[in-house]
Amino acid sequence: MKTLTLLSPFFPGLLIAELTVASPFTGNAVLQSGQAIPVWGTSDEGTIITVKFATQSKSTKVEASGKWKLELDPMPASHDPRTLTISGGNNDQIELSNIVVGEVWICSGQSNMQMGYSRIPEIKALTSSLGNLRTFKVENTVSFTEQDRCEGKWLESPPDSAVAFSFAYFLEKSAGAPVGIIQASWGSSSLEAWMPRELTKTVPHFETMMAEFDADFETRKKIETILNGPKPWNRQDDIFLRRQTNILYNAMIHPLIPYGCRGLVWYQGERNTQSMHGMKKEPWYSRNSGMLKYGNTLKAWMRQYRKEWQRDDFQFLIVMLPGYAKGIKGGPENPDTESWAWMRESQLKALELPHAAVINTIDLGEINNIHPNDKLPIGKRLALFASRDTLGKDIKAEGPVFKKVEAKGDRLVIHFDHAEGLKTLDGKEPAGFWIADDSQNWTKANTRLSKQTVILGSPELRKPLYVRYAFSGKPTVNLVNASEQPAYPFRTDPFDP
Repeated sequence: MKTLTLLSPFFPGLLIAELTVASPFTGNAVLQSGQAIPVWGTSDEGTIITVKFATQSKSTKVEASGKWKLELDPMPASHDPRTLTISGGNNDQIELSNIVVGEVWICSGQSNMQMGYSRIPEIKALTSSLGNLRTFKVENTVSFTEQDRCEGKWLESPPDSAVAFSFAYFLEKSAGAPVGIIQASWGSSSLEAWMPRELTKTVPHFETMMAEFDADFETRKKIETILNGPKPWNRQDDIFLRRQTNILYNAMIHPLIPYGCRGLVWYQGERNTQSMHGMKKEPWYSRNSGMLKYGNTLKAWMRQYRKEWQRDDFQFLIVMLPGYAKGIKGGPENPDTESWAWMRESQLKALELPHAAVINTIDLGEINNIHPNDKLPIGKRLALFASRDTLGKDIKAEGPVFKKVEAKGDRLVIHFDHAEGLKTLDGKEPAGFWIADDSQNWTKANTRLSKQTVILGSPELRKPLYVRYAFSGKPTVNLVNASEQPAYPFRTDPFDP
């Protein structure tokens, strides 16, 4: 705990603890509307802390640990800038000015979340009509232990992330309220980098990873040397730090808990696509869930974050990995190979939990570019889901979702939910469908639309049984609903990879 060199008149030489408030509370902050707002910090044991904002005044006593915490009552959104005042003993007082109330989201993940918009004209153009957008960017660093503080401050400016900015821009238009983005992202990071050690109790491969990390003296020594050395880090050291397990969470997420927010936008997964089954020995940074274990790991991570924030309704917006097929065996449309299709299937497991959405990007991406520029549609779709699921807006956010398949002789009939106005964007027959029987030999299907269904067949199959739709690295797709939202990828076969 930091201390002031303030001497007690009764005990000369006694240092008195400085009054502090948690890192996410700075001038220009956005407080979450419609929820109780936790405010916390440190001071001397037994000190009475009073927090005043708008018409509220709340007090609490500092615990023996030196920590204090209280909650402000839920407030409506407001553009009016006001001052948040925290006062304690010895006339200590912290005044934070220009505080507004609105929608707050954490935007986290790896490089496609971190990627800026300076070379994306359609997003850069949005800066000419900004609303009330504010950003708290968490400094990228790591820690062996869970930290109570992080480096960052609220600024009256949009995020420099293309995805976070476009999301915030369209959400602000929908909400009619200030939007605050807490940006905590770092390229090359795995899901495990953002996982608290507590998850070793429920995620077996993470337990193994942490045991190996704890025993790896050379790695830990190298991390200490980098952290204690000069900044900025060189590229090699920067990459080494962000590819570690757990220690990004300790330094960049834990200090934010339990700041009031709607939830978290998560654009990550590329790092975990380096193998199907995970825990590869070489290269060392491929030692993670892999694609097949990612879905269950993701759900465990989501549950743990909700536990940390003590909110069952903590919302997750998961960005599906878009099209990418560099070096894919059999080409970008092959539905029967090791591709990002398996990661997308894992990401969709997030829908097994409440208060979660997966943003479909199957129509986006570039075959040979892992950092595509088509980020604007992602921001728009994120804002649609946030508006529908957290603001209660009557909005069509989803594209067609597979419901069931009917076998009718040499034809298969595919039924969808959210299929009102089912059509193709180019007026051609639906693309991206492959069918097979028990031989597991996949063939491209002949397709036709029939009201809200798609009928599939092939002269090569007398009795097709299974379907894979958009289940490849970079499929060609054109199927949408009346809102022109793309159909979600799916498969109906039981075949294990």
